[in-house]
Amino acid sequence: MLKRLIVNADDFGLSPGVNRAVELAWRDGILTQASLMSGGGAFDEAVDIARRNPGLQIGLHLTLVQGTPVLPPEQIPGLLGADGCFPGNPVAVGMRLFFDRAIRAQLRAEIEAQILKIKETGLPLSHIDGHLNIQMHPTVFELLQELMPLHGITSFRITRERLRHNLTHDRSRVAGKAVERLIFGALSNHAQPDLQRLNIVCAAEVKGLLNSGRMTEAYLLAILEHLDPGLTEIYFHPGCLPDAEISRRMPDYRHVDELQALTSPQVRQRLQELGISLCNYRGEEKMHA
Repeated sequence: MLKRLIVNADDFGLSPGVNRAVELAWRDGILTQASLMSGGGAFDEAVDIARRNPGLQIGLHLTLVQGTPVLPPEQIPGLLGADGCFPGNPVAVGMRLFFDRAIRAQLRAEIEAQILKIKETGLPLSHIDGHLNIQMHPTVFELLQELMPLHGITSFRITRERLRHNLTHDRSRVAGKAVERLIFGALSNHAQPDLQRLNIVCAAEVKGLLNSGRMTEAYLLAILEHLDPGLTEIYFHPGCLPDAEISRRMPDYRHVDELQALTSPQVRQRLQELGISLCNYRGEEKMHA
């Protein structure tokens, strides 16, 4: 079986530094698609970039934690903090979304508003993933099962990653990675049958969770050597500095190093040598830049 690779940039629309990095990684590198934050402060600029690069597939980077909503705060008060933004603690948000049934209608409305904001630009919207992988939350996923077919969304990031493969190349955060693999492995097993029933396309493995913010050239070259046959997605958080927004939100992320990995001639050469084809969730192939 052939090895096919989707290369995604998260947080598109968050800031000018992210937007610039996405365009560079698409034009000069191996990036095949990007996930757009509907509530991002640089959303309009990101839409302009997507329009002038029509081959760049666009999806929704669903944001329900650590971000700005699309709907007015008075319409979704149960989802927001006192500042009118989504709270910053993902565990607390996850618990509330699971147990507080009273906010379910607000949650559905905000998710659909984020979908519609992108669709109203005229950009084709093909996939959904999520900030901090919130798309995998059971309550959120239940709502997405209804909304994805309704809005013609045909692909979805199911967050599962081989722990042993990761630790072979990076021994940092062993305990944290084990917990993340346990949680997201269970959520993936829960979601898989419903995705198959809905004919929603997903990758067999998604890399980026366990080394989030540290997807460097060296790490990327290492994991390319043993990709499984079939479809794999690798997601990145590229950025150009200085950029106050990403430095404030993600001070430990290696945004510039991730952009360098995406535009690395060594990575492009190794993909060709290994016979790994670049594609997006629509199945469109990209030549190794």
